[in-house]
Amino acid sequence: MEGLDYCLLCPRNCGVNRNAGATGYCGCDSGFHIASVCIHQGEEPPISGAKGICNVFFTGCNLQCLYCQNYQISCRRNRSRDPEYTLDEITRQIITLLDQGIEAVGFVSPTHFTPHVRTIIHELHKSGYTPTTVYNSNGYDKAEIMKGLEGLIDVYLPDFKYFNPTLAMKYSGARDYPEHAREALREMFRQKGSTVVLNGSGQAVTGLIIRHLVLPGQANDSIRILKWIAEELSPSVSISLMSQYYPTPGVARHPQLGRKISEAEYHKVLDAMEAMGFHKGWIQDFESSGNYRPDFEREHPFET
Repeated sequence: MEGLDYCLLCPRNCGVNRNAGATGYCGCDSGFHIASVCIHQGEEPPISGAKGICNVFFTGCNLQCLYCQNYQISCRRNRSRDPEYTLDEITRQIITLLDQGIEAVGFVSPTHFTPHVRTIIHELHKSGYTPTTVYNSNGYDKAEIMKGLEGLIDVYLPDFKYFNPTLAMKYSGARDYPEHAREALREMFRQKGSTVVLNGSGQAVTGLIIRHLVLPGQANDSIRILKWIAEELSPSVSISLMSQYYPTPGVARHPQLGRKISEAEYHKVLDAMEAMGFHKGWIQDFESSGNYRPDFEREHPFET
């Protein structure tokens, strides 16, 4: 796979030869390691659309956040569950869902698999399919890699997790997360601007939506993130402000992460967002933490 002889796809810059079977921080070699290809109807309305989006969930992750809700497939400790597919198998699974009327394909946790994303998209095009493509990442991306995706990715759906480097180091082992996330967001904004364009059925066909998950005790860091977006990008950017945090088993007893956020914390961030002039995007019901708990042991992880 091109670019994996000396892997520098993400800011970790591991430099391992994934084509020879070596694994870096993400825990993945060059194979198509995909946990699930499924219809997901729980994304933001213009992402899911009326019928849902075909999400391709890659395994492993270049962040390894302590509290990850997808820990079953992202955590390096779970490598024994890591399925590997051929390009043909993955393409056929996607096409099966597209033939059911699904209009978009989302690549989830794609940062360490961008060559695979390119290959899948090109294979779909060769087969006569041109779905809307969504790059759904944790934000720990390289701006130069994002430049290389211009023209292939229609909608960017990145997280912006932390503004404070110390917090990024404490929870995700990535002190440089804020600077790389900011540069990647600048590049995504350069490509897409602040307008999310919808088709006739209300599904996004191009644009940028920035997600932010409010963490327990970190409302002020959330506000700093919103302030940067408003001042450095635009208050017209679509924001998805999430209240869905819940303590996964790995952090159930963590002194800071072992609780849900309070209603006061979420509303503090909401009030700041409104004061900064943001007027496009989505917020969640405060009780949403009970609604977004995937189980990748099931064939359909998001079905209850």
